[in-house]
Amino acid sequence: MGSVESAVGHPVGAHVPVAGGLVKRGIPNAVAFEVEALQVFIGSPRGWAPPRLDQDVADDFREQCAARGWPVYVHAAYLLNLASPVAETVNRSVENLRVAMASAERIGAAGVVVHAGSSIDGDRAAALKRLAPAFRAVLDDAPPSVRLLVEPTAGGANSMASTLVSAGEYLQAVGIAEVGLCLDTCHMHAAGELLSDRDGFEASLEALSAAAGPGRVGLVHYNDSKDPRDSRRDRHEALGEGLLGDDGLRAVAASPALAGIPLIVETATQARDVAHAKRLVSEAASGR
Repeated sequence: MGSVESAVGHPVGAHVPVAGGLVKRGIPNAVAFEVEALQVFIGSPRGWAPPRLDQDVADDFREQCAARGWPVYVHAAYLLNLASPVAETVNRSVENLRVAMASAERIGAAGVVVHAGSSIDGDRAAALKRLAPAFRAVLDDAPPSVRLLVEPTAGGANSMASTLVSAGEYLQAVGIAEVGLCLDTCHMHAAGELLSDRDGFEASLEALSAAAGPGRVGLVHYNDSKDPRDSRRDRHEALGEGLLGDDGLRAVAASPALAGIPLIVETATQARDVAHAKRLVSEAASGR
């Protein structure tokens, strides 16, 4: 599709593969995708082992990203669940996330994204009560330059947060103003949000702000969906090729409540979708 410069307001980027080296592979991939921001894993996304990071590699990566003006975000492992009724799971999640936050500071990342998790047993009220002490444990002595961003999921498996309403309840239960949200367009669509209804979507964002406080959204994962709205299925599709479509994606890019927030595509067609996202941002800025 070619490169399209983003309109002022939304840096557009991608989740960048770093297998083979954070610097050796991550930086060339980011350049090839023509990103303006990026997200990476710094440990196994599917295991419990805390991230391990060589200091020289961290310094090199941080300096190269800073020189290019790229905001960086880290995605935490998928297994983490701060809402679990199993104490061992919460403790391991806290420890892994504390290491991820410290590692994120070392590479100059602005934030760490962690999934909102599941109540497991369906007792959401009890799970909400577990959030505040778990998050306080994570953030005790955490680097102040790194923001913890909770990502609502698609709504299945006793999800703790999926809709914007449930995300607001989640943040209220956490009770820490510095904790933010990472919204995922595919997840919101799967959870039943009608993103293409611009007035309705904006009203939902305003209600979120009223419930949890302003400025809570710190990042957007910008993905189309393979499945219908309200499916509760988390399957990303290339931008403009799915059942969310350009109308819903463009509404997110045009939202005044989300102005200036980086958009990160998490698809297998990163270069194509970064260019597509830049085009949607440009169209939103021009009022189309």
